[in-house]
This record gives sequence, structure tokens and C-alpha cells, in this order.
Amino acid sequence: MRNIYSYIRGFEYAGRWLSESCRVVKNQKAPSETNGQARNPLYDYFQNNNQGPGIWKWEHYFEIYQRHFSHMENRPVNILEIGVYSGGSLNMWRSYFGEQSQVFGVDIEPACKAYERDGVRIMIGDQRDRDFWKAFKKEVPGIDVLIDDGGHKPEQQMVTLEEMLPHIRPGGIYLCEDVHGLHHEFVSFAAGLIGELNRPVESGAPSGLQRSIHSIHFYPYLLVIEKHLNAPLRFHAPKHGTEWQPFFCRNANKTMHVTP
Repeated sequence: MRNIYSYIRGFEYAGRWLSESCRVVKNQKAPSETNGQARNPLYDYFQNNNQGPGIWKWEHYFEIYQRHFSHMENRPVNILEIGVYSGGSLNMWRSYFGEQSQVFGVDIEPACKAYERDGVRIMIGDQRDRDFWKAFKKEVPGIDVLIDDGGHKPEQQMVTLEEMLPHIRPGGIYLCEDVHGLHHEFVSFAAGLIGELNRPVESGAPSGLQRSIHSIHFYPYLLVIEKHLNAPLRFHAPKHGTEWQPFFCRNANKTMHVTP
């Protein structure tokens, strides 16, 4: 019950957020110029895609893509996008990640097979079907970036994450788009992952999920999970220095429960 009350408290606090705290900044720069970045090739590609296969994305996603994907640009990586629709985003990923990359598109609509080309392969299946994912994993040895832009229903998103997160290689990225709505079931599911990520470990040895997952990020309409490239062997909180306040010992039972 305490978790429910805490959720309601946070939700109500967000609803009371002062309007001046979220005022629009004058002369706001385009996504390709934000945060001191000189370029955002994905956003530029999107803006210039005026003909041919269509791309439909929220504009604010492009800064997030660049933040999480830039270290993989022009590398031999496997990219999976669920939800092909009109095929344009598959070409965008291929252009961004380069000729060494392999892009896989998954869609329930057989007509999407038309968007296959060199470096882009389309596989037809239902993302809610665990048997489909088992067959996919046998055929594709590993994924470096997974973008879920598929059916957008919570159960579809949860099944996809459960089946495919372990199949993402170390250092890889899982990204789920269009997580819209209040009290979203998939958000609650992801919050369960955060609970395990923050689990205290008395021995200092990380849990299985803590060894695999580096971080979980929430953005408007979007969830990103990053996997460790090198798993931590243990959580350690050493002390450095010679001068310490005496009150820590009196309140030790109220502080960190992790044994360094």
C-alpha cells in the first residue's frame, strides 16, 4: 500500500508543477543543434525524407536517439525495429549505422516484405507470439539495438521485452517508443525492473539483472534500457579521507544497507 500512496503523491506533485518551471525557451534550437551537438544525422535524414518510403516519428525522439546511439554509428551492428509500416525508418537506420550494419524489420503485415533490400531484412510475425521470437533468436545470433515501434499495446511490449532483452548483446540498447497514457501497464512493468536494479545486496555481489542492465531511462513517450558492456563484479562503497562526523554511527541503521 505504501507504494501506491507514494505513486499517487508523485503523480499529484507532477500535476501541480509550476507553469514557469516548464516555460518554452525562446529561440529553441532544432534537435540537430541541441546540447552543444554540432550534428544529428538521424534528424537531418528525417527532415530531408520528402519522397519515397515514409517515416513517422515524434521530433523529440531524435535527440534521444543521438544520445544513446551515437557511439554505434558506422559500426557492424545488428539493428531490429519492430513495426515496419511504410519502411522509411529502416532506410534511416541503415544510413545512420552504416554499410557494415544489418537491419532487421519485424511486422505482422506480409506486405512489408516489399521493403527488403541489401542490408535490410524483413521478418513477418506477431510480436506477442513467443514462438515467433524463439525462431527469430535461432536465426539471428544477437541484436545490438532494438527499437519497439510495433503494436504499442502493453502486453505486446512486455512480451517483446521479456523475450528479447536477454538477446541484446552487452553494451546494447533497448528502446520502446510511443508509451502513451496515464497509469500505463508497461510503465508499471518497467518500474518492476527498476526495483530489482536498486535491490540492496548484502554481499556486494550484483544480482543477475544488475550484472546485465546498466541503466533504465524514462523520457516522454519513450523508455530506454542500456546493457552493461562490462558487468560489475561487485558493488563497493569505499571511504576516503580522515575526518568524519560522529553522527553517522548513531544513524547507521537509517542509511545504506549495502555492505561495502
